[in-house]
Amino acid sequence: MTPSVFAGLATGIGSWPGTDIREAAAVVVGEFTELPHIVELPARGLGADMIGRTGAIMVDVELDVRTSGYRVVPRPMLAGRRATDFLAEDLDVLEELWEVSGLRGSGRTIKVQAAGPFTMAAQVELRHGHRALTDRGALRHFAESLGEGLRLHCAEMTRRLGVEVVVQLDEPSLAAVLAGSLTGITGLDSVRAVPEPNVLDLLDSLIETIDLPVAVHCCDGDVPFDLLRRSRAVAVSVDATALRRSDFDGVGELLQSGKTLMLGLIPSEAPARPPQWRELAEPGVTLIDRLGFDRSVLASRISATPACGLAGSTPEWARRATGLAHDVAAAFGDSPDSL
Repeated sequence: MTPSVFAGLATGIGSWPGTDIREAAAVVVGEFTELPHIVELPARGLGADMIGRTGAIMVDVELDVRTSGYRVVPRPMLAGRRATDFLAEDLDVLEELWEVSGLRGSGRTIKVQAAGPFTMAAQVELRHGHRALTDRGALRHFAESLGEGLRLHCAEMTRRLGVEVVVQLDEPSLAAVLAGSLTGITGLDSVRAVPEPNVLDLLDSLIETIDLPVAVHCCDGDVPFDLLRRSRAVAVSVDATALRRSDFDGVGELLQSGKTLMLGLIPSEAPARPPQWRELAEPGVTLIDRLGFDRSVLASRISATPACGLAGSTPEWARRATGLAHDVAAAFGDSPDSL
């Protein structure tokens, strides 16, 4: 099997504490040497969160904020302009750091993140106030808009930095979309489940448009492993602490299919007792042992990440978490049988 570009390394999920983009980007570029990512700083406020950032990437979709959250609007408004400005600033800072560090032409790959189409459609309202997910035409338009926006965004990254680019789609709402457990504008309204074949078709069409390696990140406990195994995504990113025994068959089949499992092994917030890399690596080793795989799979099909984004942590823990992720990934690659 061809090794995945996401496998055998440490990387971040996306978000970072604080509001200083230059400091955050410098840490991420310096620490995640194999797969740095564009940093997201939601503490900056409106437009800097996951939904606002993704809205700035999408084409032909404008978002603003109402009391209930983000809503589609006919023309650029404050929230959309702020999100666009934050994205432009972040890319400018990253490009400068890349040049100053002498990384252009270094062969390094960089990861960009965006909310996936189902999370966007679940969290964004249409003009009449209903979730975009309730309108199947709007859902398809969101997927097409995001696919084209990410294609252009990644091409810009390649042009600016001279790098290969991979994509992470954040889909925290995917399980609820499949289950039909979301509510509408009132608690009495229901949102119909999107059938699994439709989800798979839209996801694969988006990935085909991007035409780059894609990982799907699901940070809740109901990861649709079977669907993601059958998708065009080459990697699945999950919180290792949220895995249940009922997930094991799905995880095993995912790995057997050749896809990468990006395991969230590092706490997203500082624990009461500072952990060492060995104890953080243990759940990953135990999982592979229980599934009956040779431990060499840890180097060829597993990556180490924080459990989720680091926006809620302190800057000190965020830096420590990146180091621990690197230590765990190195141990998986260098001496898995000794763990």
